[in-house]
Amino acid sequence: MAVQLEEKWPVLGRHEQAATWLRIWSDLGRAPRTIDAYARGLAEYLELCERDGVDPLAAGKANVASFVRELTSRPSRLGAKTVALDSGSGLANATLQQRLVPVRLFYDFLVEEGLRDSNPVGRGRYGARHGIGGARPLVPRLVKLPWIPTEQQWLDVLAVFREEPIRNRLMLALAYDAALRREELCSLRTDDLDPAHRTVRVRAETTKTRRGRSVPYSAATGVLFSRYLAHRATISKSRGPLFLSESRRNHAEPLSLWTWSKVVRRVALAAGVPQFSTHTTRHLCLTDLARMGWELHAIATFAGHRNTDTTLRYIHLSGRELSDKLNRGMAEIHAWRISLLTGTDVEGEDK
Repeated sequence: MAVQLEEKWPVLGRHEQAATWLRIWSDLGRAPRTIDAYARGLAEYLELCERDGVDPLAAGKANVASFVRELTSRPSRLGAKTVALDSGSGLANATLQQRLVPVRLFYDFLVEEGLRDSNPVGRGRYGARHGIGGARPLVPRLVKLPWIPTEQQWLDVLAVFREEPIRNRLMLALAYDAALRREELCSLRTDDLDPAHRTVRVRAETTKTRRGRSVPYSAATGVLFSRYLAHRATISKSRGPLFLSESRRNHAEPLSLWTWSKVVRRVALAAGVPQFSTHTTRHLCLTDLARMGWELHAIATFAGHRNTDTTLRYIHLSGRELSDKLNRGMAEIHAWRISLLTGTDVEGEDK
């Protein structure tokens, strides 16, 4: 892993402590995608240090601030393809946060090893957001409402998906039914689904929070699953990864995350709903559970969240729905107050 990263980002090979830090994370069993993201963020920081003639082991807050300025002024590589930017710069707010995490963790490592006395990448504290003091984060974290498709947009996406192969239709159905993340969906194995009880097992090692769970899926999805198994047998009769590639180059190989992303992106553009992504079905499912009156803790368990704060960010009730709830509540309060004035109960009968 370390050799591959150094080939991709040669700057890592020029800084022994950086390579050592990444090797430790890899040895600890962190996911390859996490290691790759850490390597990219740290490599960009080290390249800036080299351009400025600064030894990263001796860098201070001013050097980290230069890195933040460079990130926030960087133009987007997507150009006209960018759907929306929330940071006021060429990088999304979440991307800015992602680039700073490995730099902060790298300096934590240097402090632990006795190579530095302090970490120049500060951590924002709760009190700072309420005027109680404490350090402010280098880049303010934006907490956005998730995008949820309208009923018509969802129908438009489904109309295009109905023309897709059985594999893609089943993947969309499971992604919505079980509120699966992209990696959880693509990592499903043939024995993870229980047709008798219509449940899907999400293994802990495939989840973001390393928390396994078992969730139900609908009867309609069960029909798609049965049809897909018959189709899958024509590709491979062996057990293992549920979703297989049917391309000539990777025939019968496990379907990659990127292939599924490309499928969803192609369908989203064809449906005229470019905001639709592989994560939209998860947001929509959890929001629909809230609309049906599920308790917050039950939704958190279904989603595999560690705490309900994360669940609250996923659930998005529209302003119209909130207005309806408020109006219903105010109507009840109004009736109660009038009943006190007139001496009748809410149903209009004399007390």
